[in-house]
This record gives sequence, C-alpha cells and structure tokens, in this order.
Amino acid sequence: MTRRFSWTLLAVLVLAQICYPLTTGATRAGLTVATVVLGWLLSVGHALLSRGPRVAAALVAVATGGGFAIEAIGVATGVPFGSYDYSGELGPKLAGVPLIIPLAWTWMAWPAWLAAVRLTGRGGSAGLWVRRIALATVGLAAWDLFLDPQMVAEGYWVWRDATPALPGLPGIPVSNYLGWLLFAVLLMGALRPLAGSAAEHTDRRDDPMVTLYLWTYFSSILAHAVFLDLSASALWGAAGMSVTAVPLAVTLLRARRGRDTRGEAHQPHRSGVDATR
Repeated sequence: MTRRFSWTLLAVLVLAQICYPLTTGATRAGLTVATVVLGWLLSVGHALLSRGPRVAAALVAVATGGGFAIEAIGVATGVPFGSYDYSGELGPKLAGVPLIIPLAWTWMAWPAWLAAVRLTGRGGSAGLWVRRIALATVGLAAWDLFLDPQMVAEGYWVWRDATPALPGLPGIPVSNYLGWLLFAVLLMGALRPLAGSAAEHTDRRDDPMVTLYLWTYFSSILAHAVFLDLSASALWGAAGMSVTAVPLAVTLLRARRGRDTRGEAHQPHRSGVDATR
C-alpha cells in the first residue's frame, strides 16, 4: 500500500510540475500551491504509511511547525534569511507567511533525509551521524538555489535588500542561503531524536521518495536551463544539490546492477542439447 500510494501521488506531482512552464499568471500561482500541497501529502503520507505515526508527527513538528516558526521570525525580523515580504499570490497568510510555505519545507525535508540515510547506511557512530546530518542538510538547503530564483522571478516574494548576491542570481541575498543552511541543520538534527530508530534505515518502500529527490534535481536543471530562462540558477542548483543527488544516483545504479547480477547468477544453465531445441 505504501508504494502504491507514493508512486501514484508522485506521478500526479510530476504531471503538475511538467505543466508549470506551460502556464502563466494566476493559473501558474494556483498550480504552484497545488504542487506544494501534493508534495506535503506525499512526504507526510509516505512517512506515516512506511514508519508509523511517530515518524510522521516528528516530520510535521520539525519541518511544518518549525518551518512556519522560522518563516514568521524571518518576515518579522529579517533573521536569519534577510528582510523579505511575501506577495498575496500564494494564498492566505498567517503572521505574514503564506500557509503553503511550511508545507514546502516538509515536502523536500523527508526525501532529503531518506537520501542521506540511503547514502550513509545503518549505524550509530558519531562520525556517521555527522555525515548523515551534513548530507541531509545540504540536500535540503541546496534545493533553494533552484527555488528562490524561480519564485522571485514570479514575484511570489521580494527582498528589501538583496546584497550581496551570488553571481548571476540578483534579487536574492547570500544571507538567504545561509539561513536555509542554518534551519536545515536544526531540522535534520531534531528529526532523528523525535522520530526514533525507524527513521534511520531505508528499504524498497522508500524508492518513490528517493526518486522524488532525483526527479527534483534533474528536472529543475532542465526547467531552469531550457524553459524558465534561469540559466544561472540551473548551474548553481546543479552544483549545490549534486553533493547529495549524484552520489545517490550512483548508489542506486550500483544497487540495481548488483540485483541484476545476482538474478543472472541464479538463472538455471541450460544444457547444449536444450539450447538447440
């Protein structure tokens, strides 16, 4: 049931994202909101069905709840992202924050965490824990190298002071990306203690979520470079998310080849007589 639910919702999400470059104006804004809601349902639903209510509740608490808190603080004080304001195009707000924004944190936090777990494997050593948190943190925070340029280009939020900025990414201060790193490390550091041991292993049920992570990476590069005229963010995002996405893709390819090799080894060998029939 977990895999069927996740694959189905992922397919709908992918379809919505494919439609994004084909729309404009209010239709595009509505599609953005729908995509974020779908992403939240996918991640939280997968966490619930694959690992139970404790993990799902932990994910919602640290990513959705924490995401809203950090965004509300950011809008009110300019800390830690810099001074910015949201437009009214992303739906209703609370404390100046569109309600879908914390859902976006949750949408990508879960696949980023599972990608890091898949890369680091089981174990409880301090070194492994640090590596896992680092990979999950970068895996989530680097997504904003795609997200912020795209959303700012659409006018969904605007920065009051966008200096200094990364080369090729005007309108977004470097402090924004540092703020993402700060919150991402806090989020990932809190997720495991709250979620329990069920969150520190992966299996075949998680294939849709690691697929979501890789789809987000490769489709974002394509969309920004070809359809959205955001070539600089295509390069920055490709470089940033590659820290987690490229090793993940290599790991999955090796695992698949290993399964294929083992399957061939277990195939019965036919005799020369049988082979001629």
